Amino acid sequence: MNNRARVGFRIQGVGFLGVLLLLAMSSTAQELGPAMKPGDAKAGTLLLRTAKGLRPAPTVHTDVQIEVTGMIARTTVEQRFRNPSDEWIEGIYVFPLPERAAVDTLALVVGGRLIVGEIQTREEARATYEKAKKEGRKASLLEQERPNLFTTSVTGIGPGEEVRIGIEYQQDLRYDQGGFSLRFPMVVGPRYIPGAARVGTARGTGWAMGTGAVPDAARITPPVAPPGSGSKDSSLNPVRIRVELDAGMDLARIHSPSHGVRIQSLEGTRHRVELADPSVPAESDFVLNWRPAPADAPVAAIFHEEKEGEHYALLMIMPPDPQRAGEERVPRETIFVIDTSGSMHGESMEQAKRALRLALARLQPADRFNVIAFADTTRKLFPHAVYAQPTQIDEARSWVDGLAAEGGTEMLTALQAALDPTEEASRIRQVIFITDGAIGDEARLFSEIRKGLGRSRLFTVGIGSAPNAHFMAQAAELGRGTSTLIGQLHEVQAKMAELFSKLESPVLYDIELGFDVRPVETWPERIPDLYLGEPIVVAVRLPELAGSWITKGRRGGKPWQVELALEGGQQHAGIARLWARRKIASLTGSLYDGADPKTVRNEIVALGLRHHLVTRHTSLVAVDVTPTVPAGVVPDTRALPTNLPKGWSYEHVFGELRAREQNLPPAPNDVLRMARHAQHLPQGGTPAAFLFWIGLGCLLTGAWLARTRRTA
Repeated sequence: MNNRARVGFRIQGVGFLGVLLLLAMSSTAQELGPAMKPGDAKAGTLLLRTAKGLRPAPTVHTDVQIEVTGMIARTTVEQRFRNPSDEWIEGIYVFPLPERAAVDTLALVVGGRLIVGEIQTREEARATYEKAKKEGRKASLLEQERPNLFTTSVTGIGPGEEVRIGIEYQQDLRYDQGGFSLRFPMVVGPRYIPGAARVGTARGTGWAMGTGAVPDAARITPPVAPPGSGSKDSSLNPVRIRVELDAGMDLARIHSPSHGVRIQSLEGTRHRVELADPSVPAESDFVLNWRPAPADAPVAAIFHEEKEGEHYALLMIMPPDPQRAGEERVPRETIFVIDTSGSMHGESMEQAKRALRLALARLQPADRFNVIAFADTTRKLFPHAVYAQPTQIDEARSWVDGLAAEGGTEMLTALQAALDPTEEASRIRQVIFITDGAIGDEARLFSEIRKGLGRSRLFTVGIGSAPNAHFMAQAAELGRGTSTLIGQLHEVQAKMAELFSKLESPVLYDIELGFDVRPVETWPERIPDLYLGEPIVVAVRLPELAGSWITKGRRGGKPWQVELALEGGQQHAGIARLWARRKIASLTGSLYDGADPKTVRNEIVALGLRHHLVTRHTSLVAVDVTPTVPAGVVPDTRALPTNLPKGWSYEHVFGELRAREQNLPPAPNDVLRMARHAQHLPQGGTPAAFLFWIGLGCLLTGAWLARTRRTA
């Protein structure tokens, strides 16, 4: 092929990308209501810019009620779907929940009727939903995409109609460093999807096409509204939150580092916490922290439930603080990994840099260290870890100051570089991974951690207003480390100081549990290493709640043991589901050790059906008995747009796409960038295979025309 032919082929290839982009924009336009002017929109109406002008999109309003008892929270989420168009629609909404949530209830409210969802296998639930849709009945379907990512589908929403969906879940709270923490995620950050687009992957309404690395990409990438796309005084996906907090003990402090709140003291140890604003946009996670009064700090806790003749319990015990006097600090090798991809641009990058500067300042001359930065590519500061001498520390600070956020999130190569087994083997080796976790190929990364961890310990630091908490927690658990989430700049110093205390403290390891009764099934099956300020928390199923349980371990080479009675404690509904949720998480983790996928799936299905839980293989579906959609009308499928997480830069995440939407020409260097990231273009609701074959036809036609002109 001569040079002219190569140039012609490249031009036709760019035309192929343009066809994909135009199809995506056309699909988006078809999913919205009629064209409007900004002045025609009422408050609360979201307008999206398309090739056909501004169009109103379906919206969702969310009300959240959280009841906290001790270390357990029960949450009710009400989603109100509103159809602003003059057509019958099906709304698709992808949203986050806590990664430890045991989702057990779905309710569809139609007029004055309440329809409670049934648990079925994922395939059966989808078939039930599609049958109801064809028959013109209202129905709702709740599916899990990731442990912290779910999809609600609701069909049969009439013109101007509002439909309410209720979701309930239970979770145990995190206790660390002497305080409790509750996190309610509100937005799904756009995730980087590695790999080439592949026909035949899972269908969905997301902006990314499925790839070999992430087959379900179209289901985990909801459309994102560009900044300023809403009408005046509107708030996209507004959320109201109220927490009824009964810690069962006197509290020294209650505060939210993420949002302004109003706190009202009630009877006894009860408090009510509400957002200071009536509602807030769904753009950053809500975090609530509370700390017991020193005299009431928990040492142990037992919550239990009897179900179907079996006893379930959630057990917590706090190991004593280590005696630090006389301890010698052991030299260590620390590898710092910092995410510099486009999603980190802005405040997230500043948080990450500040965290890394604090970490560098903590090193001692006898320590060895290295810094790795990654985006599209991975870069090491030094070829190998070096001693933390003043010259090397100054060089590292200067290098970190010059980092900028741009490009994709190719995390796998960075992880492999950080876990490199060729590094010195005689030291304690700790990897600190600083990222927002905005990736879609979690399973591939978890497998790499399990395979390549060796003697390293992996500590994840989640950065930004909406980090991927599931990735952070699971990666740290597999890496035998801990997870830290930092949502605000003012939290960096305190959070990193807590992390350093853990890194420099003796680890509680070789932990074993013993019970007087048999048989006993505990999850997690193997207790991970624990660090300063962390409790042992296990969910257990046993024939009776009697006798005692013994916890043994080693700290700093010395044995440690404690024995506690199982009798007593507090009864609490839902402990069985928390036990099942932990078992499901452990079964899923076993896949990274080579467990048989079919066996794991069958066990998860059995647990989901028995305990009425939404899992990756079971879903909840609710169907109204009365047809309401006019005969012959098929509801239009419309994906509900989400916000960009607070502090993120739309331009740095989506690059030239916004310019295209506004009919602006791309910058000269954007054309090749578009070619490199073709698989990440928005795709609306059009099937991936349809786009592929049309695009391929355009590509072949262009190549034929170029050849015809050349031979003429």
